[in-house]
Amino acid sequence: MKMTMTQKIMAAHTDQAVYPGAYIHCDLDMLLGNDITTPVAIDAFQMHQHKEVFDRKKISIVPDHFTPNKDIASALQCQKVRRFVQEHKIEHYFEIGEMGIEHALLPEKGLVKSGDMIIGADSHTCTFGALGAFSTGIGSTDLAAAMVTGKCWFKVPEAIEVELIGKPNGYVSGKDVILKLIGILGVDGARYKSLEFTGEGISHLSMDDRFTISNMVIEAGAKNGIFPVDEKTKAYMDANHLDYPIYEADEDAIYIEKITIDLSTLEPIVAKPHLPSNIEKAAKLNHILIDQVVIGSCTNGRLSDLRIAAEILSGKKIKKGLRLIVFPATQKIYLEAMRAGYIESIIEAGGIVSTPTCGPCLGGHMGILGENEKCLATTNRNFVGRMGHVTSEIYLSSPAVAAASSLTGYITTPGGNYGEGL
Repeated sequence: MKMTMTQKIMAAHTDQAVYPGAYIHCDLDMLLGNDITTPVAIDAFQMHQHKEVFDRKKISIVPDHFTPNKDIASALQCQKVRRFVQEHKIEHYFEIGEMGIEHALLPEKGLVKSGDMIIGADSHTCTFGALGAFSTGIGSTDLAAAMVTGKCWFKVPEAIEVELIGKPNGYVSGKDVILKLIGILGVDGARYKSLEFTGEGISHLSMDDRFTISNMVIEAGAKNGIFPVDEKTKAYMDANHLDYPIYEADEDAIYIEKITIDLSTLEPIVAKPHLPSNIEKAAKLNHILIDQVVIGSCTNGRLSDLRIAAEILSGKKIKKGLRLIVFPATQKIYLEAMRAGYIESIIEAGGIVSTPTCGPCLGGHMGILGENEKCLATTNRNFVGRMGHVTSEIYLSSPAVAAASSLTGYITTPGGNYGEGL
């Protein structure tokens, strides 16, 4: 049977027959946990008679959600994780001072690569599909079982082909591409499907764009999203001196659906409350006043995101009374942004810059919303109560729209030439 890219990676990690709908067990290359999900996995792990992890080099644990610890409960969570890591001598553990948001940190550290089978007890583990890997989120009990066995079960997904054509204009970015796609599919239109990206338009997307797109495929219900390995992907992995296999879909691979997006027609897009699929052109929302802007997260906290924000903010001041909070995704990104002057531009404009953390994205800390407040965020979810009070509202956008909006106090499209389509 002719296979998609995802199916080929699965086949390389199992001796079972791989076809859509088949249930298989695959060997794993990397397991990921954080400060919320790992403690639950530890409890399940300790119930098992086998008391050793299968491979201390194939487990990464990153406390990033409530760190620096916001209260005693979160401190105890991290303490529990820390003791487990020390007991089992887990090699890849990144905490205060060397930490970052997990989905940005692992690629930066060279711990994930094309052709890998990766699971993480966090739904946005699908981010690593940007590198040509199979990566998906699982539950904490599955993480516990995988820490013992080095394997995980999967149902082989059917695939949807997403063809990208054309070249994006102006400030259009990967965030606009994925919001457009989620708007087409809805929040469950790709449920347990693989979203496989193809087309010449990919060449116009940076690796940061691809990470953003892969990060949010779960918001359409997808099991994973995956990009082909091209010269940009190779250059990214070569910088970490990685050896990597490359898998390509067969020319006659079977897709249950094909969606074509012309990047040249896109304008900056915003997702309105309370679903990522509830999209509209940013230009049509300039009547929406906002109280807070958040730039960062595992979706849009990379160096290019901070650069774009700094370019728009440089020499200007944010709207009086508005709160601008910026979260670099890793310590390395923070340092590079400092050296490039991005942090200075953000602070001089009236924003604040936090240590790398998930913070307000999940209503954790460092920017919780009050009653009826509105926030424009570069994060990935805008569900009811996601960032604070249940009456608050979250609008999702790219860093460019977020930065421009922080200057005006309402949703604002940054300058640039765009096409006609949403």
